[in-house]
Amino acid sequence: MIHPVPKRYAWGSYSRLQSLFADELPEQTLHDGKPLAEMWFSGHPQSPSLLEALDGSSATVTQMIREHPEDMVGSRVSEQFGPELPFLFKIIAARIPLSLQVHPVDFEARAGFNAQNAQGIAMDAPERSFHDAEAKSEMVVALEPFHASVGFGTVRFMLRNLSMVGHPLAARMVEALTERTMRIGQTPEGFEQADAMMPVSSMVWPDSRRRIFRAFYTAITAPTTDDLQAQLRYASLRVSDPASRLAFRHALAAAEAFPGDPSVLTLLMLNPVCLQEGESVFIPAGAPHAYIHGTAAEIMNNSDNVLRAGMTVKHKDIPRLLHTLNCQPGAPVDPADARFGDMATRDGNLIVYRPHIDEFMLTYGTTGQHAQAWPVVDRVHRRYGALLRQLTLGRVDQGRNKPRIVLCTQGSVRCSSERDSRVLSAGHAVFVPACEGWVTVESVGDDGERQDGQDDPSGQDGGEAGRYGGQIGGSFLMATTQV
Repeated sequence: MIHPVPKRYAWGSYSRLQSLFADELPEQTLHDGKPLAEMWFSGHPQSPSLLEALDGSSATVTQMIREHPEDMVGSRVSEQFGPELPFLFKIIAARIPLSLQVHPVDFEARAGFNAQNAQGIAMDAPERSFHDAEAKSEMVVALEPFHASVGFGTVRFMLRNLSMVGHPLAARMVEALTERTMRIGQTPEGFEQADAMMPVSSMVWPDSRRRIFRAFYTAITAPTTDDLQAQLRYASLRVSDPASRLAFRHALAAAEAFPGDPSVLTLLMLNPVCLQEGESVFIPAGAPHAYIHGTAAEIMNNSDNVLRAGMTVKHKDIPRLLHTLNCQPGAPVDPADARFGDMATRDGNLIVYRPHIDEFMLTYGTTGQHAQAWPVVDRVHRRYGALLRQLTLGRVDQGRNKPRIVLCTQGSVRCSSERDSRVLSAGHAVFVPACEGWVTVESVGDDGERQDGQDDPSGQDGGEAGRYGGQIGGSFLMATTQV
């Protein structure tokens, strides 16, 4: 078994994670009335999960991998990433919006981590931004409706939203987005400080990206303003475009949670998303984002680096955030969208999420005859069904020689490897080392025995993955690597 590490932040839920992980939490945590935000299945050196064997012995994930790297994570993973678990897997529940943030790219993470070490900043110090030297990209899969704002929308979208807000700060952001320059290095009057904070790479940016940077900078460095919430509420009543309505909904939720914080206006610049169960979004390092509300599975590089710009009581590191900020507009990346051929497979109630990153991937599935198909699965199947059936063949090695974490999120499932088998109920998880070989996840009968239909939860064995016949079914997540 692998036991998650609870994380308590002010934005967490008062009941969602407490209910799912009731058996994993001490009585005091369950009943103290404080929010619980995240449950980490972790090999991160600052918060490693505990592994418990059948004989009652236990050790942390980091200790076991350090002592048995090839057995635990496999030779390929160990050679590429070193003796560590290259991903961090979480279940998160947001009651109110999280901070407006960016995760560092690789060179910024290394530089920031080494600089803060040289300054003697303690790892648990509130002003610490870098807890490791790793870049951090992440992926979110909704377990229930999940709202977020991710990456910059088009300049047209930003202008449509901001121009409706009758506030001087919004007007200044509109000015930043519309002031064009004729040559590289030229700065519009009044935006000299913003341009001074641009990274060196901005010298090759198109003018539109520099304008986005100036507008974003204007909001996150503005002083507290008391009348913004009323202006946002009034403007939202006049919005007709669905995407803009959702963007204003997110901005209003943030303004209510953080009164007077001017950075909430940046949510009118970002792509608003509302993910239904099974829908997903990938957030590359450098992309600005904020989670608004809901419960989801989250998987990322093995990193706890966060650069915050606003909507938080925690430390803000605006200079470093601006130096890693990706100002390229574009639609959110859905790693379950199969248009590029290798990003998703579907068979029954199971879907695989494959971002273009070696460190992690995720599988979400249901078992049992009463399992309901998710709308996202049906949409992908209708659009790409023939292609996906072809892609499913010939990938029989995906489930072997990798570290895997299998978590039951609802009901009961049986998780079996070539060496062992466990029945998991909701909130319980197992760590399956690379040396265990194949993994199958299936339904459990009324007597606790598994039913017919063994399948690799990756869906790569060409079988009927996700379609099971037992009386007792459930939902599960499997986190693993792509190498």
